Amino acid sequence: MNFEPRATRKDIDGAFSNPEFFSYAVEAYEASKKKSLARDILDEQKKVLEADLVIFQFPLYWLSVPAIMKGWMDRVLCQGFAFDFPGFHDSGFFKGKRALLSLTTGGTAEMYTKTGTIGDYRNFLWLLQYGVLHFCGFEVLASQISYAPGLATEEERKGMVASWAQRLKNIWMEEPINCTLP
Repeated sequence: MNFEPRATRKDIDGAFSNPEFFSYAVEAYEASKKKSLARDILDEQKKVLEADLVIFQFPLYWLSVPAIMKGWMDRVLCQGFAFDFPGFHDSGFFKGKRALLSLTTGGTAEMYTKTGTIGDYRNFLWLLQYGVLHFCGFEVLASQISYAPGLATEEERKGMVASWAQRLKNIWMEEPINCTLP
């Protein structure tokens, strides 16, 4: 798609609300209200609006999302479209929609436990689940994690795919996870 992950002045299509002092957050918010964001942002926002379930699929990079996905979140999930004040968490704009994180890791499952070398995966995923998804009002489903597919055998990788496919068949029966502060 050649999606541009960097938030720049080019994201605003039209005159700035304050041309003497550019504030991306302010300008994106004002442009969101006027539907004068860049075409690629509006196209992505339309996809989110049409979806009942949004799956964020990514390889785990430095215990977070890759830069292009972070840029997508920054540009697409802007104030005025995904949230406002008030209008976040349980009253977020995506109330009634579901979302989940589906990710692959470079390390084994044991590495992402409380006593593992990386630590409990729930600690770093919570930042995305609570701080992004739930903040925008999504009902957050449990993450789908495929551990170390690059180290797995062909049979193990097929098992990961089969497990994910089976889960997707019943995804609408799942209960959202608790995304409140720990």
